[in-house]
Amino acid sequence: MHPEHLPILLIIGSAILAGSLGGRLFQMLRIPQVVGYIAIGVLVGKSGLHLLGDREIEGLLPFNFFALGIIGFLIGGELHRNVFKRHGRQLVRILLGESLVSFVVVGCLVSVASYLFTGNGPLSISFGLILGAISSATAPAATVDVLWEYKTRGMLTTTVLAIVALDDALALLLYSVAASITTVLTGEGETSFLSGLVHTAYELGGAVVLGVLAGLLLNQLIRKTHDKGKTLTSIIGILALVIGLSRLLETDLILAAMTFGMTLINLAPHRSRDTFGIIEKFSPPIYTLFFVFVGARLSISGMSGWMWTIAAVYVVGRTMGKLLGANLGARWAGATESVRKYLGLCLFSQAGVAIGLSILASMRFGDQSIGGVSLGNAIIMIVTATTFLVQVIGPPSVKYAVTKAGERGLNVTEEDLLESYTVSDVMDLKAPAFPAQARVSEVFRSIPDCDSMSFCVLDDAKAVIGIVTMDELKQCLADPSMAGWVVVFDLMRPAPDKLLPGDRLPDAMRHMQETGLSCLPVVTDDEAAAYVGMIEMQAVTRKVTQEVLRRRGIADGVTA
Repeated sequence: MHPEHLPILLIIGSAILAGSLGGRLFQMLRIPQVVGYIAIGVLVGKSGLHLLGDREIEGLLPFNFFALGIIGFLIGGELHRNVFKRHGRQLVRILLGESLVSFVVVGCLVSVASYLFTGNGPLSISFGLILGAISSATAPAATVDVLWEYKTRGMLTTTVLAIVALDDALALLLYSVAASITTVLTGEGETSFLSGLVHTAYELGGAVVLGVLAGLLLNQLIRKTHDKGKTLTSIIGILALVIGLSRLLETDLILAAMTFGMTLINLAPHRSRDTFGIIEKFSPPIYTLFFVFVGARLSISGMSGWMWTIAAVYVVGRTMGKLLGANLGARWAGATESVRKYLGLCLFSQAGVAIGLSILASMRFGDQSIGGVSLGNAIIMIVTATTFLVQVIGPPSVKYAVTKAGERGLNVTEEDLLESYTVSDVMDLKAPAFPAQARVSEVFRSIPDCDSMSFCVLDDAKAVIGIVTMDELKQCLADPSMAGWVVVFDLMRPAPDKLLPGDRLPDAMRHMQETGLSCLPVVTDDEAAAYVGMIEMQAVTRKVTQEVLRRRGIADGVTA
């Protein structure tokens, strides 16, 4: 059967499975999983084996729009009003810095390079203006995926989330200005500069209105239900409605979804946290499919030598512009050192908005010729080719930046920590253990400052033979004379089970919950099985919670 006639569900299932395997492989190589998704897409798509053609890719565009909507919604959920109260002016300055410097640097370099090849001044300037505007956009999907994968938290993470959410709107505005100027320079069409700006204002303003209305509606719905299934149904339904109306009304999809999430988190910051948690658990297959199809649609065939040169100039100029612009904007805003040094590295990725703007340019300026190629086609081929490169180098750059900034692993949950721990990470090495013949009076003299509520009983070979609790020891207090002659062997109960230091903590906690145990002894991994320490359910929970708060405190600047 020809690939073009494969059932749609077979394509979706294969793409999700192959993308997931590719992501795991790249994770094993210490490369962000999103690169693996894209690599699988390139392998099966237009630049690889051609297993997915234009027909399948175009037919699955609704899934791409849905994925972009989820990404925008979750980004909006990070933009609480407290962030803007504390850092609003700072974020605006950084946004202007990184976007405008990229626009100017790429615009100038591409214009000069294009003029050297074509000798056509007006078209070369037009070429530079359009590519400069497109270069200001940053793909939120790949960047945010890395931040979530590595559980980052801190000022750099907060700044990145805000910038990638907002700079697409600024890119649309810059593109509108650039397209209007290009229309004048090339004498193409009857669209005026003012009408171009009005259309951009409609795209952005309409998206904001749509997102706010959706947020108000969902807030009313989730106030009246505590059923997670019904909540998920409401979220997906309203999000799909927002995406569909954005497409129908020709407003900015990502901005509408982002405003939707931002409205909800600010209307009900505590109640809506569960809402965003539900979507986060629902979204991984959608992301996988999205990035596989991003890779599948990339095509770089048919580019001439001079276009490859322009593509190289574009990538170099955009990289310089993002690094320099982010640094200058951060200095202007008085941002922290980590933001000044590493923000630019988090802004390399480009995808949906950049490709979408290039498609608009190809339709609008398809009749103009530059270097023997349609101006519109030249723009779309260069943006497509460079998107592949920056999508590959972008995620590792984000990983490097957040690692150097010390924000990696600071946004963990208690479940995340439990999954990463073994028994040795939380066991109490100082928990007292007593010989079987130890008198209760001796035990009480040994534990005045001890936090433990359970104690192991050992034989002569230091092997655990039982457990005695504080409640059982206190039975002797009713008759003080008993404590002088009763030994712990008389009060103990046999140890129901034992743990090894290398056992996974989630397995140990699950076993304790299933058997109703509050504590278990830890012994050496050899024939002697000698006593090492103790883990208690309550102490482990307290320790994990304290570690989560400590990491978040570091990220939020609460602790040193």
